[in-house]
Amino acid sequence: MIDTQMVMWLLAGSICFLLLATWPAHAQTTSQPIPENASAKSYGDGWECDIGFRLNRDVCAAIIVPHNAYETKRRYGSGWECLHGFRKSEATACIAVFVPEGGFLDPSGKRWHCLRGFAKVDDTCQKIVLPANAYLADTVYGSKWICSRGYEARDDGCAAIAVPANAYLNSTGYGQPWTCERGFFQQDGQCETVVIPANAYFDDATYGTGWKCERGYAAAGQACELIDIPENAHLDRSGNRWECHRNFQKSKGQCVLNN
Repeated sequence: MIDTQMVMWLLAGSICFLLLATWPAHAQTTSQPIPENASAKSYGDGWECDIGFRLNRDVCAAIIVPHNAYETKRRYGSGWECLHGFRKSEATACIAVFVPEGGFLDPSGKRWHCLRGFAKVDDTCQKIVLPANAYLADTVYGSKWICSRGYEARDDGCAAIAVPANAYLNSTGYGQPWTCERGFFQQDGQCETVVIPANAYFDDATYGTGWKCERGYAAAGQACELIDIPENAHLDRSGNRWECHRNFQKSKGQCVLNN
């Protein structure tokens, strides 16, 4: 009678032998061979197409470089770029960049800009027409020209600024373009002579009457009147008004004790 344990050992050994015998064939059928024009990756598993080829389905097809283009020799992207002065069209061709008259090719070689003195209008560069008494403005937005000193933009031209007598042009880019000379003040678009009343001095502020009252005096119309300081009061910091001492408060023109 055959020993049962011996039979089991023999059966197990046969199974292991069969598995070992079939393993190399299984591994060979499941691994994917490297196609032509491809190489194993320098890191990790798998393979990648060589430079100058791109994966197309299961093969590495040669990159077709269109006219006016060059091969980039990189593994990513389309594999080619347009020459300077050309741009991609539908990702399959390189067409020349059209530069209109009055324009120049951008350093990138893919765009164009207008020369100084020209403005971009659609796909053209139109010459900027300067009005009299104006010069070109180096700005990207807004007006293409600026009026010369002494002139201001009006309609489509530059009109002379009317500077009244006893005034001069200022350098501000906004507001009143002229300022009254010293000794004059602006009134109704003119520069009137500053008449300084008694007990006052000239004030060169750009606004007001052109004069201020001396300390201890207050303006009353076109004159400076002496300030009547009540008891328990003193002149304030300006010197043209009074205020009550500490612990006193103003009441009906007087300073009363603040209880």
